[in-house]
Amino acid sequence: MAVNSTPESPLPVGEVSRLIGGWIDRLGAVWIEGQITQLSRRPGAGVVFLTLRDPSYDISVSVTCYRQVFDAVADVVGEGARVVVHAKPEWYAPRGQLSLRAAVIKPVGVGELLARLEQLKKALAREGLFAPERKKPLPFLPRLIGLVCGRASAAERDVLENARHRWPAVRFEVRNVPVQGVHAVPQVVQAVKELDAREDVDVIVVARGGGSVEDLLPFSDEQLVRAVAACRTPVVSAIGHEPDNPLLDHVADLRASTPTDAAKKVVPDVGEEYERVRLLRDRARRCVAAFVDREERGLAHALARPSIQDPHRMTEERAEQVTALLDRGRRSLRHHLDRADSELTHTHARVVALSPAATLKRGYAVLQRADGHAVRDPGEVEPGEALRARVAEGDFSVRVDA
Repeated sequence: MAVNSTPESPLPVGEVSRLIGGWIDRLGAVWIEGQITQLSRRPGAGVVFLTLRDPSYDISVSVTCYRQVFDAVADVVGEGARVVVHAKPEWYAPRGQLSLRAAVIKPVGVGELLARLEQLKKALAREGLFAPERKKPLPFLPRLIGLVCGRASAAERDVLENARHRWPAVRFEVRNVPVQGVHAVPQVVQAVKELDAREDVDVIVVARGGGSVEDLLPFSDEQLVRAVAACRTPVVSAIGHEPDNPLLDHVADLRASTPTDAAKKVVPDVGEEYERVRLLRDRARRCVAAFVDREERGLAHALARPSIQDPHRMTEERAEQVTALLDRGRRSLRHHLDRADSELTHTHARVVALSPAATLKRGYAVLQRADGHAVRDPGEVEPGEALRARVAEGDFSVRVDA
């Protein structure tokens, strides 16, 4: 609840500390989980001091407990162990310090850790962070490789030596960080983000040697998994050995079974590439030679054709046919013209024979009335009617007498 105070009526420090203690007392006892980072067991002291830390969010809180509470789990609990504590918050007013008074300490077993990791794995998979379509392909020959690993570790040596043995010109940007313990997650996340922010880094390798399930827990942390999922640079996971399977393997763009395997998958082998180039050159040479040989055979076959060896032969053969066809055409046309001329002569003779002018030449005459009609019947004319007589050489007038 808010407390009324003004610059004229400020609250004393002791009153503020007392109020904070009252508020904290209302929280009551709670179960919390964390990782022990500091442990102090002074000989003869009745109180044990330790620090619980949340590795995902880099938050710590002090815990105290009676010696007999800690002695119950002293054989299985030490620095770096994950524990579940039932404790009540306490406010130490003289120093203004918050701590937890533990009544029960329980170590988190491997089975329980694996069950929690499986639940987290399913939750992240439902979000699509492990989907294959999100995986980015690795470059064939990276210019600069970012390496996140422990300082002077076997994993660092395996990656660097094997990569340089395969491709001597390869370059690395190394970030040495803790790979286990309470400080591993934030520093690994920071190193990955720094390398991802660099434009010249083409691929990032996160490497660590083998270890127990507890040792590899930082690489199954949700914060690290989400940081890798957000990277624009391809990330290779090379954690532990073949049986190890942290959540980082699922979100990374490529999983390597070991750091040595990561070096083999990230950079090509220069000897293998030389051999591949040689094989491709030989194959190209054979293809070109086969193509040229095939075209030469085709050209030789074409040159052997009669039409190419004696190109005028076809025209000469066709010239005789053309001459024969021309003669045949002339004969046919002459025959048609002769027959047409004969038919025209006969037709003209018939026309002349049937012509009225020929009849008139034989002494006949044609009488025509004034309107031009020919007289065919004596009853058609009247006595004294003037007619016109047409003969072969002309015409003259006549009059009907009776």
